[in-house]
Amino acid sequence: MTEAITEYRNENTKDIDLLSTIDMVRKMNEEDQIVAQVVGDVAPDIAIAIDMIAKAFLKGGRLFYFGAGTSGRIGILDASECPPTFSVDRSMVQGIIAGGKESMLVAVEGAEDDLEAGKNDAKILTDKDVCVVISASGNPKYLLGVLSQADDIGAATIGITCNSKGMIAREAGHVICAEVGPEVIAGSSRLKAGTAQKMILNMLSTGSMIKIGKTYENFMIDLKASNEKLKDRAIRIVSQIAGVSHSDALASLLKCDWEIKTAITMLKMNLDAENARHELRKYGGVLRKLLNSADGLSV
Repeated sequence: MTEAITEYRNENTKDIDLLSTIDMVRKMNEEDQIVAQVVGDVAPDIAIAIDMIAKAFLKGGRLFYFGAGTSGRIGILDASECPPTFSVDRSMVQGIIAGGKESMLVAVEGAEDDLEAGKNDAKILTDKDVCVVISASGNPKYLLGVLSQADDIGAATIGITCNSKGMIAREAGHVICAEVGPEVIAGSSRLKAGTAQKMILNMLSTGSMIKIGKTYENFMIDLKASNEKLKDRAIRIVSQIAGVSHSDALASLLKCDWEIKTAITMLKMNLDAENARHELRKYGGVLRKLLNSADGLSV
C-alpha cells in the first residue's frame, strides 16, 4: 500500500515549532484557505452525490455515514444535526463509527482495521439507502467491509476521501476526492482533511434536504421549535414568508403546534390547521409548490 498524501511532510510548516504564536496561527490559516478551494474544485462530484441522496430520500431511503476516528465523529455530528434542523426522523440520516459509540469520546485501537466489523455494521443498510464512507487516507479495512456489504445488498455507495490512491477511491460507486495536501502536522488528518470532510457533509445533508423541499428560499421551514431561541426564529420565519405581524405569526403557530409550514399555509390560504396540513400533503409537504400553485389560482 502506497503512503497516503495525508502522511506526507508539509514543507510549508516544517519550522512551525520555532514560530511565534501569532505566526503559527497565520501559518495554519494559510493552509486552511487551501481547503475551500479544493472543495470548490470537486463541486460537480458533490452535486452528483446530493442528487443521489435526494433521489433515495424521495423513495423512502436513508443516508448513512460510516467512518473511523475523526471521520466517524464528523459523520455523527452532521447526522445528529438533521432532526432539529429539518424535522426529519432520527433514522433518516445516521452516523456510524468504527468501534461503536464509545469511539466518539475515546479512541478504540484497531477499530479501523476490522473488515468484518465493517460488514457487520453495514447490515443495517437496505437497497434503498445511500452509504457514504468517509476517510482521509481512504484505506481503513473497516470501510472496505462496509462497502463490500453495501455492494452485496445493492445500496448506492459514495466515498469521501483526501487520497486519490486510497482503496475507497477504487471501491466506492461514486467518489468525492478533496486532496488538500499534507497536513500542518504530518498525519494529523483532523486538520485540513477533517475540515474538508465537514464542508462536504454540510453540502450533502443541506443540499439533499433542500432538494426534497425542506427549505423555502433560504429559510429553515421544517425546524423543530424546541426552545425559546427556535420559537423566536419560527415566528420571524412565518412573519416574513406570510407577510404578517409577529403577533399574527405567533397566533397561527400556537394553533398548529409550532409547525412552520402549516402556519404559513393557514395564513396565506386562510385555512385552519387541519385543512392547511391537508393542502401541504397534496404537494408532498413542499411549501414552494403549494404557494406557487396558490399564486397561480389567484391570478
